[in-house]
Amino acid sequence: MAKPKHTQAHLSRTVPKNQSEFFKNRTRESMTYYMGAKLIEVGVNPKKTIYRWKTEIKGDKEIITVSAYWGETREKIEADEQF
Repeated sequence: MAKPKHTQAHLSRTVPKNQSEFFKNRTRESMTYYMGAKLIEVGVNPKKTIYRWKTEIKGDKEIITVSAYWGETREKIEADEQF
């Protein structure tokens, strides 16, 4: 039986909530770069991937999560966002 293929990946970083937007943006940029490099490692083309961001506040910390979707999962998300 074939092993199911993954069609998504997630990466989170925790930063101080009061950190400047400049540093938060830099964190997001480095996360995107790292995610792209990891996708290439496992044979996924980052240009055929969509990214979604989520920010969650926990006390004095902010958890930034980037999610990458490709293949069937990307198609489903894009179809859901049409409505």
